[in-house]
Amino acid sequence: MRHANDREIWVNLLDRFPHPYTLKDAGEFIELTRELAEEGDREIAVGIEVDGELAGSIGVFPGKDVHARVAIIGYWLGRKYHGRGIMTEAIGLWVDHLFTDSHWMRIEADAFGWNPASGRVLEKNGFVKEGIRRHAVWKDHRPTDAVVYGLLREDRKRHKESNS
Repeated sequence: MRHANDREIWVNLLDRFPHPYTLKDAGEFIELTRELAEEGDREIAVGIEVDGELAGSIGVFPGKDVHARVAIIGYWLGRKYHGRGIMTEAIGLWVDHLFTDSHWMRIEADAFGWNPASGRVLEKNGFVKEGIRRHAVWKDHRPTDAVVYGLLREDRKRHKESNS
């Protein structure tokens, strides 16, 4: 809750993520995640632990067309951990897991137009910037662009081979 209750974190996340972020919100999120995992639902989130504390999370949920085998990821990391390569590593581990242990053929992520650091983290993991959905999201009392990134299973494999 301490890291999530930060306006600078909230402004880069979809409105499903509340602000202020309370202890009650944290408890509800943890309980929902447990329930979904127990039910075998494809929507799930995992925590990112750094130095013995929960520093952020990554979530995945199916795209609109469940038959397309497209996963959408979202993520956040407490500001105190920015710039250390933590999210780059976490996304790499997460997409490797999704492609290895599931049926996904494609993973997508959006970054707000004002948050190029999020796009850089994705590109470091082989995601390709595919386009911009102009004024696709209403955030912080204004429309904003969503920069669309995509990663195919074979792209990830090639990316890992070229970086080894």
